[in-house]
Amino acid sequence: MRAIDYAFRQGWASLRRGGGSTVFAVVAIALAMSVLGALLLVTWNTERLLARWTTSAEFSVYLREDATSEQRGVIEALVDQSGAAAGREYVSKEQALVRFRTEFAELASTAAGIGDNPFPASIEVRMQSSAETDGRADALLRKVATLPGVSDVRYDRAWLAKVGAGLNALRRAGGVLALMMALAASVTVAAVVRLGLHARREEIEIMQLVGASLAFIRGPFVAEGLLQGGLGAVAAVLLLWGGFAVASASWGPQLTAALEGVDPQFLPARFCALLVAGGMLVGGAGGFAASRHAV
Repeated sequence: MRAIDYAFRQGWASLRRGGGSTVFAVVAIALAMSVLGALLLVTWNTERLLARWTTSAEFSVYLREDATSEQRGVIEALVDQSGAAAGREYVSKEQALVRFRTEFAELASTAAGIGDNPFPASIEVRMQSSAETDGRADALLRKVATLPGVSDVRYDRAWLAKVGAGLNALRRAGGVLALMMALAASVTVAAVVRLGLHARREEIEIMQLVGASLAFIRGPFVAEGLLQGGLGAVAAVLLLWGGFAVASASWGPQLTAALEGVDPQFLPARFCALLVAGGMLVGGAGGFAASRHAV
């Protein structure tokens, strides 16, 4: 404990002496953590929207204009016997038009100007969550598509899977960018810490002569890197929070509409804590790399 207390006291003193070089290192880490935080903020809210879509995803069977009640009965019987459906609902042409006017009020005049009701009747099926993984959903999709009276079929989870794949690709690309910036920030911290190391060269030599342990010699430089990383990460979190607050105040209703009623949220506390821990890890790595030149 003495070594840790000494390391952080000396690290804080060195950080205060660093002046402009310390600020440069903190800014570098703040930029790296801001990129990662912005990526987390976007993916976090997108995942919330995707989760909402997934829970409400439906398998929709659109009927032909000339579909008979017998053909509809065959479709419904197949859905019921498939074991993949959790429920179903028949939506008539009139109900489909009312839904459109309710959910898209700003476009209601467009539908009214067309004349005849352009919306087809449909059977909307709520799928069991296990039907996606065991193949029953795909099997039902193929069978229903070939039945008489069916105009088209749409399975929401098919395009949701594509959205999820695109989100994963964005996450990987952003992770690579954040990693590159974190490495650059770690190198910056190492360079700044080494400046302090050279300034304390005589002190380090005296400590070696009196038999000081490696923990007392290298510890302050690692602690300085940890402090720089922590300050940079905290600055990044505050910057992200400020930007999010401004965006919410200026475009709150528009953002909620874009997320289809899902209110955008800032990062949970655990993500903020992970960002701060990540910044400290980056700074500590740079401080450790520089401290190896002390002995």
